[in-house]
Amino acid sequence: MKKKRIVITGMGVVSCFGNDVDDFYQNLLNGTSGISTLTEFPCEDFPTRFAGVIRGFDPEGYLDKKQARRVDNYIAYAMVAGKKAIEHAHLNEEALNKLDKSKCGVLIGSGMGGMGIFSEGVQTLLEKGQRKVTPFFVPYILTNMAGALLAMDVGFMGPNYSISTACATANNSIIAAAEHIRRGDADLMVTGGTEAAIIRMGMAGFSACKALSQRNDEPTRASRPWDVDRDGFVMGEGAGVLVMESLEHALARGAPILAEYLGGGVSCDAYHMTEPRADGEGVALCIQNALKDAGIEADEINYINAHATSTPLGDMAEVNALKRIFTHPEKITMNATKSMIGHLLGAAGGVEAIATIKAILTNQIHPTINLENPEPLLNFDVPTTAKEFVVKKALSNSFGFGGHNASIIFSPYFP
Repeated sequence: MKKKRIVITGMGVVSCFGNDVDDFYQNLLNGTSGISTLTEFPCEDFPTRFAGVIRGFDPEGYLDKKQARRVDNYIAYAMVAGKKAIEHAHLNEEALNKLDKSKCGVLIGSGMGGMGIFSEGVQTLLEKGQRKVTPFFVPYILTNMAGALLAMDVGFMGPNYSISTACATANNSIIAAAEHIRRGDADLMVTGGTEAAIIRMGMAGFSACKALSQRNDEPTRASRPWDVDRDGFVMGEGAGVLVMESLEHALARGAPILAEYLGGGVSCDAYHMTEPRADGEGVALCIQNALKDAGIEADEINYINAHATSTPLGDMAEVNALKRIFTHPEKITMNATKSMIGHLLGAAGGVEAIATIKAILTNQIHPTINLENPEPLLNFDVPTTAKEFVVKKALSNSFGFGGHNASIIFSPYFP
């Protein structure tokens, strides 16, 4: 049975580079670092004191003022990115009212959920007692609430739930959303990931895992995927959300078509809680599954937006996996968005999908910064300045703690 064609018609982002998709990508093309020293909470005694933190975030026009004061940032980021994606898809109030909302859904995941609200609630309980704990405590820590509140605001009654697979969350969500469209459960899905874990507890937890870079004297140079001197990842936060539609639905309503989703694949390393398999077997299986789902051969891929977190083990484990699939790595251009914005955990796949689609639209690949001493066995074409490039088919990878792997494939749209 021939699969339904699925296209991307809208994108929305909240990032350390702001909330505009074009500005976000221009900063990436410029090789700008969004990493800075933390001043939001006391962390002088922490081994890591910097992150890709969002400053000056204003949800006005997208969130009710009272609600904006109450919700966890992970919800606020998803609401703004989600509504901006809907706007980008040319769905104003009139257009929204013409949709069959029973066939429109929301699938926005989060790896960590409402960590800020949870941390504040525990502190309130310990210092002031049970009676002072907010009645919003439980709703606003739940990972499903971002998508639920967005659906309430726009009236989408189709598939709506959250996926939480650590750093693979957004890609898993995009794949699941696409399946709902393919099966006919939905005509349109709003999907991606959101995260707001740059709080004292979040930084303490990841520091305890010894996963973070400790380059406190040079935060802008700390995230350095594939560089021999990398020493860990850098935390980021934000949201990346796509509007996906069946091609028939998008054409019928005259939607702007940005790119085509060809397919996705998932797998599990079944190996270790936090470490990847060095041989790359699980990741290779994931990519093979994505290629099979997309109905294409490996040699049709000419661009990879890599997971590439800047960890000593993870970066080359991914490269080893890629080399199992792509026998001529020198012919493939690859980059690492995380070198500039850090690792957005459950939101990473969403913002990197946007970077991938913008590469398709602009014919420009953003650089990987801080790659001063590349791993000798890297072998892929990794530009360190922006590069003019025509993307034929693109692979975007996300892998999470627990061994969760999820890869998605996009291409330019051709009628």
